[in-house]
Amino acid sequence: MEIIQATLAQRDAMQSLLELYQYDFSEFESEDVNEDGVYGYKYLDYYWTVPGHFPFFIKADGKLAGFALVREIALEGLHRSSYFKINEFFILKKYRKEGIGKRAACYLFDLYPGNWEVAELETNLPAQRFWRQVISSYTQGNYAEIRKDEWDGPIQQFTTTPCFSPRTGTTLANFESYV
Repeated sequence: MEIIQATLAQRDAMQSLLELYQYDFSEFESEDVNEDGVYGYKYLDYYWTVPGHFPFFIKADGKLAGFALVREIALEGLHRSSYFKINEFFILKKYRKEGIGKRAACYLFDLYPGNWEVAELETNLPAQRFWRQVISSYTQGNYAEIRKDEWDGPIQQFTTTPCFSPRTGTTLANFESYV
């Protein structure tokens, strides 16, 4: 498995995977396709133009298997700290139940040590099960689950400390030992 930071030249591939993700996600949300037959993702360009946005491809056997869109969100106030958030996360159905999503998520948590939030929609029970299991395993149960008025569903909050130092660059060539 590989995790590769997506370049602007790979934007179209990311957009195509986002369409598959949004189709999958349509059973949990009421979004419709537009007149051109696509869902569209209005924030996609932010991942190459706005600081604190990080797009990643997830590969299995050299083939695209999914993606993760990560954000660093700055907090206002005296301490001016920030936290990381998985904005979108997708594994193609063909690669699900193989541990790829768990390994990819844990790698990202290690890549960006600090405070994290992962949120799921109330109606997306599979995502809730997945993220609770991954985060509980990763943190050894040391996380909080909260609710916020502006979000309809659970949010897991936790702090990461890397278990290893990621290799130089943005590619993790052999990730099989990290479970």
